Amino acid sequence: MMKNKLATKIFIYLAIFSLLILIFLFFFQVIFIDSFYEWTKTKTIKNLANNILITENDASLIDKLDRISYQENVCIEITNKNGYTLYKTYNNSCRLNIETIKNNFLNGNTNTKTYNLINTFTNEKSIMAATKLNDNLYIFISTSLIPLNSTVSIIEQQLIIVSIVVLLLSIGVAYFISKRLSTPIIKISKAAKLIAKGKLKTTFETTSDIKELIDLTNALNEMKLELAKTEELQKDLLANVSHDLKTPLTMIKAYAELIIDININDKEKSKENLKVIVEEADRLTSLVNDILTLTKIENNLSILEPSIFDLISLIKKIIKHHEIYIIKDGYHITFKHKNIKSLKIKADKKKIEQVIYNLINNALNYTGEDKTVVIELKSLNDIYRLSITNSGNLLSKEELDHVFDKYYRNNKNHKRKVYGTGLGLSIVKNILLLHNYNYGVTSSKGEGTVFYFDIKKD
Repeated sequence: MMKNKLATKIFIYLAIFSLLILIFLFFFQVIFIDSFYEWTKTKTIKNLANNILITENDASLIDKLDRISYQENVCIEITNKNGYTLYKTYNNSCRLNIETIKNNFLNGNTNTKTYNLINTFTNEKSIMAATKLNDNLYIFISTSLIPLNSTVSIIEQQLIIVSIVVLLLSIGVAYFISKRLSTPIIKISKAAKLIAKGKLKTTFETTSDIKELIDLTNALNEMKLELAKTEELQKDLLANVSHDLKTPLTMIKAYAELIIDININDKEKSKENLKVIVEEADRLTSLVNDILTLTKIENNLSILEPSIFDLISLIKKIIKHHEIYIIKDGYHITFKHKNIKSLKIKADKKKIEQVIYNLINNALNYTGEDKTVVIELKSLNDIYRLSITNSGNLLSKEELDHVFDKYYRNNKNHKRKVYGTGLGLSIVKNILLLHNYNYGVTSSKGEGTVFYFDIKKD
């Protein structure tokens, strides 16, 4: 398909529009001028006939009719029902032979009628409107249709000159408008091509005062910033995945070589080394599973399987699975659900379980010296809010904005030596989006860092 430049398109459209206006003027001013002239004259004499109020004893009748005849350039004749003329304008243009027509109208049953006549004196075409004013008065108003040949000729010559001037002006205006509209768009297009080539430092700029172009420029600059963030996240993702894969693989290889080279005959040492290999293999499995889970969710390949279950029972079950940290490392996990003994919800149980697991693990990783994690379920108006709070270091606004991003880790040290994949909170976000649950995180002094999500009440 042939591509046309925006400036060319605008220029062509404006030129065609101007040409159509000139064609319309030509038809209206030249071709249809006779018809329009006749229609206008007919309408004028009809209105005069209907608007003239006459009484038989009106002393000023002659002066009034003479004035109308002069002002409107019409011929007026008033008769009674017997055809006797009460008034008639006398001039050369009014020498119309209307006796036959007048008698037919007086003897007819119509109240108004229009006739096309020929003036026998001037041989010009005329129009006459006959109107019955009352039972005894009749008015006949006529006007000649002056030939418009000479007028049309003048108009044609004038229209030719006007057309040339208008076309030249249209070409100039079309060129100006097309340039004014296309130039900023061309600049934006060039900048977009540079962005597509990976030059994300390119800035979209416009000197146009057109609101839509300004809005487009601002939107593209915002898009560029998001692309820059995405590129940075991709680099971080590659670096983190490489690191997370490299570390356990190195450990597995090192301990396997240790078993082969040194501890092959020492069963205890070999057992310890094999245990490390298994743990590192589990880390690899966890990383791969998290990547697969997140990929499926982000690409709409993960389907919700909703069922009705008790959320409180599920939370208690998950806490029980974390008792190893309570017993072994001295952590405290508290679950508060005041006045809520049971809460049946309809959701994907496995995915909600994964959300709560990930949030608790994250809280354990970053909690403070008191090693306390608080899980709380509250009823708020039309929602239930589940929150998981840790007392660790507070998060800045920038950290709060990125905490749910893939592979985002804040620089503060974990409070326990647990290796995560960096995908846990991103999985949480995507699962909650799948359920259409509102979610968020706050971090303030005295409150700690609180991750939460809301479940609407039925």
